[in-house]
Amino acid sequence: MPAGARPHMLYVVWGFPPCRGSGVYRALATANAFAREGYDVTVLTCEREVFLNYTGADLTLEQEVDPTIRVVRVPFSWPTLDPDVRGYSALRALAPRLWAKQRVRRDRLPFPETAYGPWRPVLEAAAELIHAERPVDLVVATANPHVTFAAAWRLHRRHGIPYVMDYRDAWSLDVFSGARVNGQRSRAGRWEARLVAGASEVWFVNDAIRDWHAATYPTAAARMHTVANGYDPEYAAEAVTRRPDPAAGLSFGYLGTISTKVPLAEFIAGWRLARTRSDVVARSTTTFHGYLGHYQLPNPALQAMLQSAAEDGVRHGGPIPKTGVREVYESHDVLLLVLGTGRYVTSGKVFEYLATGLPVVSVHDPGNAASDILRGYPLWSPVEGLAPEQIADAMLRAADASVHADEAIRAASAAFGRAFRRDAQLSPRVAALREVAVRRTAALPAGAGA
Repeated sequence: MPAGARPHMLYVVWGFPPCRGSGVYRALATANAFAREGYDVTVLTCEREVFLNYTGADLTLEQEVDPTIRVVRVPFSWPTLDPDVRGYSALRALAPRLWAKQRVRRDRLPFPETAYGPWRPVLEAAAELIHAERPVDLVVATANPHVTFAAAWRLHRRHGIPYVMDYRDAWSLDVFSGARVNGQRSRAGRWEARLVAGASEVWFVNDAIRDWHAATYPTAAARMHTVANGYDPEYAAEAVTRRPDPAAGLSFGYLGTISTKVPLAEFIAGWRLARTRSDVVARSTTTFHGYLGHYQLPNPALQAMLQSAAEDGVRHGGPIPKTGVREVYESHDVLLLVLGTGRYVTSGKVFEYLATGLPVVSVHDPGNAASDILRGYPLWSPVEGLAPEQIADAMLRAADASVHADEAIRAASAAFGRAFRRDAQLSPRVAALREVAVRRTAALPAGAGA
């Protein structure tokens, strides 16, 4: 790389715009951060149709990709979600369970990851072609799926290119139960150990997950970093100025994907109880904004649960494009952080919540990693547990805070949130990795890697 030239970073990711999944915001911000830091960025991802057809899409996000970034899209097949029965084999049509078992085994042959394993040769071939067209100085691969790491490993093993593993959650750790899901001697366990050993850096979204991996792979601990999700100021509602009208009732709101891990039934039970204890809450409403489940079609069980609570002021507001996030936050008086149980669970939305300066009710296990982020926030109302009485108590505290918090407390809450801007999390690592890319290129003989 000639003096003054821009290093070439290859970013390997599955969920890139127009994907609407929660991890897409980290992916978008990461690619844009490297571009702003002076890298030429190539994104290797899957076809747009995957999101349009299967998971749902947010087309507005494509407009937010830095225009200097080159996006290379390669085919991704998802047979288990293919609704076109005309293409089904006889085995799938007549014995769908047997077909599904065989499909899982076939998926895991190229790489030990169900559904995504067959993508490995496609990614590796595309990465080699990108490197042949213009030598890559650094690879950043983000999960999940973890097959993206295989493309980084390929370029590292064949061409000596340094790489970063960015875990959005974890591969061998169940972040909800805390159990190890891939044994060290399993094929996935061996793959992970090999990848971690070769990585220049390994990123995690919170300290709890990083610490688990540091204990599991102690020789790589010094190369492990917490890169929290943070919030994107261009979308977030910083220091919301809305003030409540208790006579009309308060507006409680949740924003994010509503999965089966979310304690929705527990929340509804606590909400109903709170309405019997407070006239203000009885006049109030709760709106859940987001997809019901991880796919295009809503999860029927979650949908039925919300519909059953409609007479109690609970409604589903549907999915929100990223460009509409600010307006949603500005329409609420109290925010609901309803999360699945897990010591290692943080959630990306917690940072956006803090940016608003609004009261936040935590409806999740107090031991969740999200509690570590929220601790010290002046307008935080955590539950002591997930029993209806405990949830109701937290709701009443938050309602009281919303009505009575003065401007000084609201200003202090907004100031607390500003520390969690995403750029503040990413910038130190992006800057440090430039030195890694430059050192790699400087160490090569003339013409190497071309």
